[in-house]
Amino acid sequence: MKCPYCGAEDTKVTDSRPSDKSIRRRRVCTVCDMRFTTYERVEEVPLMVVKKDGVREEFDRGKIERGIMRACHKRPVSADQISRIVDEIENELTSRAEREVPSTVIGEMVMNKLAVTDDVAYVRFASVYREFKDVKTFVQEIAKLDSLK
Repeated sequence: MKCPYCGAEDTKVTDSRPSDKSIRRRRVCTVCDMRFTTYERVEEVPLMVVKKDGVREEFDRGKIERGIMRACHKRPVSADQISRIVDEIENELTSRAEREVPSTVIGEMVMNKLAVTDDVAYVRFASVYREFKDVKTFVQEIAKLDSLK
């Protein structure tokens, strides 16, 4: 590892600690005695999402989070709960063997998590995700939600 201060290539690791999906290393330069921190992480193959129209795009955690936040607007769902839901979905997706996931799978995962978390947020998300056209569809979805509980 090259020292960021003097450019010397001889450094020693003084401490290593695992952190979220990476390893934090404290290093010291053997030439100038300056200390610095480096992070090592496993390079992952990006997860691709296959949209309904067949277009592929890279997985974006923020899109899921924004959708859930809109559904939970003015509901008693904390930011920590939303973050936890997004973490669980992301972990489930990255632990799969396949590197391409249909957007429908992600949508269903979000709806399953919201059904357990908050009924109103579930119906809000489902109305946009499933593109409800009339009130009858809302009633059917609410009946389906009742049967799940």
